[in-house]
Amino acid sequence: MNKLLITILLASISSNIFAQVAFHNAGNVQIHDQGQVGFHIDVINDGTFDNNLGLAGFYNTANSLTVSGTSRPVFHDLEVDVPNDLFLEVSVGTDNFQQFVNGRVITPRDQKNVSFDYLNDAPYDGENDDRFVDGYASVQGDLDFTFPIGDDYRLRPMSIDNQSAAIASKGAYFFENPNSPNYFSDNFNTESRAATLFNISIFEFWDLDGDVETGVTLTWDDNSNIPTLVDDLNDLRVVGWDIETEKWVNLGNVSTTGNMDSGSITSESIIPSKYAVLTFGSSSNLLDGDLEIFTAISPNGDNLNDSFRIIGLAEFPNNEVLIYNRWGVLVYSQKQYHLHQETNGFKGISDGRATINKDEKLPEGTYYYILKIDGSEDRSGYLYINR
Repeated sequence: MNKLLITILLASISSNIFAQVAFHNAGNVQIHDQGQVGFHIDVINDGTFDNNLGLAGFYNTANSLTVSGTSRPVFHDLEVDVPNDLFLEVSVGTDNFQQFVNGRVITPRDQKNVSFDYLNDAPYDGENDDRFVDGYASVQGDLDFTFPIGDDYRLRPMSIDNQSAAIASKGAYFFENPNSPNYFSDNFNTESRAATLFNISIFEFWDLDGDVETGVTLTWDDNSNIPTLVDDLNDLRVVGWDIETEKWVNLGNVSTTGNMDSGSITSESIIPSKYAVLTFGSSSNLLDGDLEIFTAISPNGDNLNDSFRIIGLAEFPNNEVLIYNRWGVLVYSQKQYHLHQETNGFKGISDGRATINKDEKLPEGTYYYILKIDGSEDRSGYLYINR
């Protein structure tokens, strides 16, 4: 059995066997239980190399190493000890445990399909500012997961909930200005933002890909320059570049830890695929933490307070506004009010509900509004029409 295994391994080495340029698998290779294989040269995988047990390690103290080929190798236990870094030109997976000893695992940031993959909830250890995945990492499993990602010798983890990990999520960190990203075809203008946001970080951002709803936790350090965004961490927000509206939108602040120099913030539940990238932003604690509702209108045609306005409502697109007169008669209703408030919002004119005639100007006085937002308690209050 030992002779057979050695023959298979030798047959898969590159044809230039004496120079030992690379370990080249063009067939079917397997590391058996309790087996230990160390790669001190590059690996080219053009065959089957994904049903492994035991330990595989990448070791080279003098040079970098590269994994390439047409097929993803998947290792059981995996160790990386390459001070000059392990470069991936094809995805590499681990399905039991991965250890960072020396060096980074570097993936091409302009090729999202190449990543370092943590399968079956595979944990890792040993990560720090010199040892992490520099590029894209992915996860698939049943547990919460923290991506060991970074850039420019800075580990900057990002965490997701277990339900998102169940259907494969992928992420990377970029220490660069979102206004001029190096690896994206579009830029993410920090001046294009929702009304409740005041500032967007120009120092860094994350890319998170996934179609399952999850809370996202981002981390910062002293190079994140959080004091340029907020004086109080309660005003810090996770923000995302909304692909549909091409604006930065508020993704919330469920909790924060740490201080201005280091810490973390968790967003509300989001679907990552709706947002091109994520970073930090700032927003003041307005009414109910997210909205500013103007409760008086003067529809006299001077373009000042002519319609009922709710700043920040665009961040809650599944909404409806209902307005009643003092006798409880519905005089106006509109779903997705944020799409209408600037051009066709409530201007003191009935939209024809109940016994009120359509297009009738409503008299001055006190009215009552109800704002419905999916997933949130109704918000209500008094609205005044002053002609």
